[in-house]
Amino acid sequence: MIEFEPKYITFDCYGTLTKFRLADMTREMYGDVLSGPDMDKLIAFFSGYRRDEVLGAWKPYRDVLVNAFKRACKRMNVEFDEAKAETFYTAVPTWGPHPDVPEGLSRLAKKYKLVILSNASNNQIQSNVDKLGAPFHAVFTAEQAQSYKPRMQGFEYMFDQLNCNPEDVLHVSSSLRYDLMTAHDMGVKHKAFVKRGHEPSTPYYEYTEVDDIPHLATLLGL
Repeated sequence: MIEFEPKYITFDCYGTLTKFRLADMTREMYGDVLSGPDMDKLIAFFSGYRRDEVLGAWKPYRDVLVNAFKRACKRMNVEFDEAKAETFYTAVPTWGPHPDVPEGLSRLAKKYKLVILSNASNNQIQSNVDKLGAPFHAVFTAEQAQSYKPRMQGFEYMFDQLNCNPEDVLHVSSSLRYDLMTAHDMGVKHKAFVKRGHEPSTPYYEYTEVDDIPHLATLLGL
């Protein structure tokens, strides 16, 4: 059991709640160009360059994805097609949740105020949130905060908007590098790591591991 009553349960959205499909789309669009280990390398470079693209000053999420994919293509000597790269961005609002999410969130929403802090554009996020199957008290984007995770500014913006402290929330994510490491450094004492297979466990950052969102609800007594 989690022996803590948060004022808010705050979530990462893409990957944690919404099924993140960039790797799937890359395989679909470039399967006739690369396969096997080379495709895996392209996907890994795309992921790594996305993290690199969000570490500086804020820019539109469209540019984050297109720039990252351009750099990944260069590393793999693959012809870059900007129109194809833009389809990554336009597809994001069509993505739905992981299968476990609606049940788990609906259980949590019976007792807690749910909040999202997402590396999203304002014009994307509501379509994804509407598919999650539960009410949210607030949804905050990188565009509103003018900063992407893993930088701290987005968390600071969220805490200011909620008028709460890091100690007041339970933050939930499937990513240590984007969320939980930063949350740890900011003094968020209560964290949950959803094991979606994106990253290995790193217990140093002091979180509760959960298999899915219903598991989290069970640990909170719901």
